[in-house]
Amino acid sequence: MNKIIFSLAICTLLTHSVNSFAQAKKKTVSRKAVSRSKPTKGNTSDPVTAPSPSSTTDKKPQSTIPYVTVSSSSGNGSGINDTVKVSLRNDNVIERNLVKDRNPLAYKTIREDDAVFKQRIWREIDTREKINLPFRYSLVEDNGSQRFISILINAIKGGVTAFDPLDDRFTAPLSTQQALGALSTGKPDTIPVSDLDGNVVKYNVMTKEPSLDSVYKYLLKEEVVFDKESSRLYTRILGIAPEMPLTLSDGTSLGTMRKLFWIYYPDLRQTLAKYEVYNPKNFGARMSWEDLFESRMFSSYITKTTLDNPFDQSLKDKYGKNSLYVLLEGESIKDKIFNYEQSLWSY
Repeated sequence: MNKIIFSLAICTLLTHSVNSFAQAKKKTVSRKAVSRSKPTKGNTSDPVTAPSPSSTTDKKPQSTIPYVTVSSSSGNGSGINDTVKVSLRNDNVIERNLVKDRNPLAYKTIREDDAVFKQRIWREIDTREKINLPFRYSLVEDNGSQRFISILINAIKGGVTAFDPLDDRFTAPLSTQQALGALSTGKPDTIPVSDLDGNVVKYNVMTKEPSLDSVYKYLLKEEVVFDKESSRLYTRILGIAPEMPLTLSDGTSLGTMRKLFWIYYPDLRQTLAKYEVYNPKNFGARMSWEDLFESRMFSSYITKTTLDNPFDQSLKDKYGKNSLYVLLEGESIKDKIFNYEQSLWSY
């Protein structure tokens, strides 16, 4: 009897010891699992901290290599994104404050009943002509490059609205980025940058900024109105559109011109009054760009008109590739308008 009681006591003691050991082992394993599930600082390669299933199912893995946009401009005032440093001293012998305070003169109001004659004319200015070389003057001053296209770019950045180049009626405004993007000639290039071990550390996205000297033609839209109240023939510019050669992404020219955008000229007059035109004879006697356009001190040729043009054709569409006929017809249109005004007077 005593042997049976002793055996039962030993079995009970052994069972209790086994259960205690199993419970202790289970708690140790659970503690290790909890500690391994917590992310540790500075150790992102732990397999327990791998990305969640939702992130691993993405089609394109997220790259950690940065992309840096780098401008291909030389930084000498010849690009659309160049920043011009302002002189810290007076860069002139005299104090030049009149330019900053200059404002354009208001136009005379012409009543509709007094406009007895009106024609619309489109002209093209070629800055490669000698008289038009001030349009390409590349001096950099405190207000930026003095090229005329740079003045237009600064005006757009300053709040002047640019319009779609395909519609000269100013119906579709463009954002600043869209207007400046029209100067781009191709897609940007992505160039990898490697360290000494050959590992790619970043990608430089080279933006292709064309030379501003490639914009060498400007299209003017204007109206000629005879006001019987003042007995005077007025020529008012309505819009300006810069043109540049149409090229492929590799820089190959196609031999045709493309308009970049249209700018409503009355909106631009305030800006043009702040910039001066290059005068090769006297640098101190310079007129503003607004004075140049109002005084008609530039050379141009007519490309289209509403005079005797029932089919709304440009002169190139009318005469094809015969450029001589285009020039002669443009001069004929000038003579017709001039003779109309002169025929109103008797001597």
